[in-house]
Amino acid sequence: MQQYKILAINPGSTSTKIAVYTNEIIDFEQVIRHSIDELKPFTTIYDQYDYRLQLVEKALSDHHIIGNSLAAVVGRGGPLKPLGSGTYAVNDKMVHDLKREVQTEHASNLGGILARGIADQNNIPAFIVDPVSVDELEPLARITGLPEIPRRSLFHALNLKAVAHRVAKDLNKDYTALTLILIHLGGGISVGVQQNGKMIDVTNPNDLGPFSPERAGAVPSYGLLNLCFSGKYTINEIKKKLIGNAGLMAHLGTSDGREVESRIASGDTKAALIYEAMAYQVAKEIGAMAAVVYGQVDGIVLTGGLAYSTVLVKMITDRVKFIGPVIVHPGEDELKALVEGALRVLRGEEQAKVYK
Repeated sequence: MQQYKILAINPGSTSTKIAVYTNEIIDFEQVIRHSIDELKPFTTIYDQYDYRLQLVEKALSDHHIIGNSLAAVVGRGGPLKPLGSGTYAVNDKMVHDLKREVQTEHASNLGGILARGIADQNNIPAFIVDPVSVDELEPLARITGLPEIPRRSLFHALNLKAVAHRVAKDLNKDYTALTLILIHLGGGISVGVQQNGKMIDVTNPNDLGPFSPERAGAVPSYGLLNLCFSGKYTINEIKKKLIGNAGLMAHLGTSDGREVESRIASGDTKAALIYEAMAYQVAKEIGAMAAVVYGQVDGIVLTGGLAYSTVLVKMITDRVKFIGPVIVHPGEDELKALVEGALRVLRGEEQAKVYK
């Protein structure tokens, strides 16, 4: 089997996670931390490019990784224009859109740019894989009761798509032949249904779906309107209430599922009620996605950090197992998911897509 050495880069707000793999085997992984003081001089995310690039290059040098030994570099895809799923070659148009932040300012916008910078130095390809702006919604899924506010596809695409590929491999089935309901259980919760390899309906965890450890999910619109126009909050404070200080955090003062479960074990009835309510809402959304495909479901896949919780998984499973088998793939190994996407292209299993 041909050996491909691949560098994966996942920039976050206060860290840059990197890893080098040889095929599916990890050579090393490192989290490069960035303090608030170190980031303070930079006005925009893109202004951090040279600073982060030098740190990545130093880490490679420290681990004796020579640039010309790499077959490719793959970065976390930022919120680009809506696009289909898959592995994309980083081109000039993509770099331009990542620099100008076509959807929103986010550290992951640097992923493709850093990958391109290192790849160009070594005359190798640079890729991104399944950014959050993957959009494969069917027309019916976009429509709401207000024409001015259609539903948007923004979700945990990298993890959900990678897990769908792994499930297909485990089941020895064609990835595009499976109909799966996929649930990312993390700080935000995405619930989607994939058919013929496309996520034809999905909840944007910032807007809709179940509440999660840190996000409000769908809330009653009249109540939200009254809150917005109460005069008590600025728009930024409302945003923080919906994303960051919502869900488990708002009800229980913590977003840590392990702490919630510890409190439940100690007899905290409120914690038990709120935790089950979150599982209840996830199960309801799974039922809704099953209706999209007329109940013809090959599997319900639970992934993300909270999928390690046997308590939460059982509460969800007990409500939805009548729909189809529940498959648990805990965690969200994003660096490995990036590498897997690059490998599919290098091995000729997929064609690299072109960003337009």
